[in-house]
Amino acid sequence: MLGKYLWLYFKENETCCQLHKTRSEWLIKESEQLRIMVGKYPVITLCGSTRFKNEFLEAQKRLTLEGNIVISVGLFGHSGDAEVWDNMDEGTLSKTKEMLDDMHKRKIDMADGIYVINVGGYIGESTRSEIEYALANGKTVRYLEE
Repeated sequence: MLGKYLWLYFKENETCCQLHKTRSEWLIKESEQLRIMVGKYPVITLCGSTRFKNEFLEAQKRLTLEGNIVISVGLFGHSGDAEVWDNMDEGTLSKTKEMLDDMHKRKIDMADGIYVINVGGYIGESTRSEIEYALANGKTVRYLEE
């Protein structure tokens, strides 16, 4: 809710908010300010292939018990949530995957760092893109397997 009001303020006062050039930059700034309010708990976004559902769930539990706030994927399209893709035409499928990739980058924006689920050393194209994005935005990057 706070984000909605801050964004409305930004839109109404665009000329006096030159520090933030785009809505994305504004939301990132807002995210940085809100992170301060989570206290002593680091925020970590899980990244990796959704074929590793069990490893995602185990990492989420372990990291939470270690005192982290954990943000994860919304669905496991490669292991268990395949019905999501059923009956989608190619255009819709492509747009949906693009939206999910973008949403995951926004989850990275909200985090202090990412934790990569790289079972057997596997890092796919989307995950590699998320690692590069995290590093470019000053986030820490940790791996399940070094």
